[in-house]
Amino acid sequence: MTIKVDWLRGCATALVTPFRHDGSIDEEAMRRLIERQIAGGVRILVPCGTTGESATMTEEEDQRVIALTVEVARGRARVIAGTGSNATADAIRYSQAARALGVDGVMVVAPYYNKPTQDGLFAHFRAVAESVPDLPVILYNVPGRTSSNIAAQTTLRLAREVENIVAIKEASGDFGQIMAILRERPNGFRVLSGDDALTLPLIALGADGLISVVANEVPDLTSRMVEMALAGDLVAARQMHYRLLPLMEANFMESSPGPVKAALAMMGLIEERYRLPLVPVQERTKARLREVLTELGLLKGASQAAD
Repeated sequence: MTIKVDWLRGCATALVTPFRHDGSIDEEAMRRLIERQIAGGVRILVPCGTTGESATMTEEEDQRVIALTVEVARGRARVIAGTGSNATADAIRYSQAARALGVDGVMVVAPYYNKPTQDGLFAHFRAVAESVPDLPVILYNVPGRTSSNIAAQTTLRLAREVENIVAIKEASGDFGQIMAILRERPNGFRVLSGDDALTLPLIALGADGLISVVANEVPDLTSRMVEMALAGDLVAARQMHYRLLPLMEANFMESSPGPVKAALAMMGLIEERYRLPLVPVQERTKARLREVLTELGLLKGASQAAD
């Protein structure tokens, strides 16, 4: 039976990791970003996921970012740390380290590159969850990044048989698969959108919230859209969805988190720094980002307010 995690609902932000010109983590910028998220109404923070460029960070850097997020959140927001790996033993170690740092849960991506079978995926996630039995575990299904899809029946089997596997971040874009999970999930198992642009229709189908990229730029508007949708005010949520859709789309003109970091740099919140193999986004992407940020009133001198 799935353990109850009542707080796992609403808008969560997949945090970017700001870097300095020398490639080191910009801890002061990270603190400011976290404070901005909390001020904008976000109550769940997700460091060290795809958006956080954890694939190019060392284990020590991951732990520092997680510890910093826990420290700054100070009980004002929950922290779910990305602790996935394509090696099960590493995912176990990362998850146990995150638990020691005081996180509220871990998010474990499907193993990438290995292309495991569904039985292999089940065994991987069960092993990670059993290594941290007192900690909520969120599955992360993003086939476009991992080349392996967690099938609906595998998700449901994990939800039914491993009590601390409490949710899935679904970024497959497969509505049939997601609806199968929503229809058959056990009580208490949460389904979170992993795609900003699909959040509203998924909540209408029964999903419980979003782990968001666009909330890095507009935490207040994104959390408001999600809360309106969850409250059943689909008309207002739809209006906000279409207001934010151009920015949601611009964020994926190139590989994320390239565009969102470029946008945050335009807003004066971080330096536009990446780690190879990510490079700065193209000028046409920057031009489009500048256009939509101006329309939302997010750039200095923009005439339209963002509220």
